Amino acid sequence: MEAFDVIVLGAGAAGLMCASVAGQRGRRVLLLDHADKVGSKILISGGGRCNFTNLEARAERYLSQNPHFARSALSRYTAQDFIALVEKHRIAYHEKTLGQLFCDGSAREIVAMLMAECRAGNVDVRVRHRVTDITGGEGFRVETDQGAFRADRLVLATGGPSIPKMGATAFSHEVARHFGLAVTETRPALVPLTAAGELLAFCQQLAGVAVEAVVRCSRQSFRENILF
Repeated sequence: MEAFDVIVLGAGAAGLMCASVAGQRGRRVLLLDHADKVGSKILISGGGRCNFTNLEARAERYLSQNPHFARSALSRYTAQDFIALVEKHRIAYHEKTLGQLFCDGSAREIVAMLMAECRAGNVDVRVRHRVTDITGGEGFRVETDQGAFRADRLVLATGGPSIPKMGATAFSHEVARHFGLAVTETRPALVPLTAAGELLAFCQQLAGVAVEAVVRCSRQSFRENILF
């Protein structure tokens, strides 16, 4: 059975970032994912151009049961830190609206950048590995359909069940519960507003039009474009 310092489950943006940083800090890292390739969600984000960060990212713009988490996370790694990484890899980008930064070219450039960072940390990246069991004790043992691995540290970076068609599942939540960790109830985030009847007929005439609007719910509000 192969042994590592850290096993990272999930080859999305979070998993690739975590694995690359740990590897570049001298840890022996294994990155596992059940998908056929890394960064599937990155490739479809921003219409294929990856809206990789926002200049206006601030802690007070996040809704959380623990407001200190966003403050801590954003102070330790800022939007400017990621922009510096993008510029280091000479990826051209532009600001679209409201501080949103997109690649001039393709989201594939961001995936290539994160993979390059993983290579710099000698991260062992393996896809098509379906996890069948995880046990703890002195470190962790991860069983997969391609063999077993062990490590002192295990990172769950498989995300949530946001886009099932892309292979997203509640795997991390299930593992967390298995080890007795508290799991915050999840709620849908990016969801459409649907219309019917006369309102639908009216909206269909506006297909492709974006209108600036203020959306309010309880005490929270935000200003953005509504796209028909």
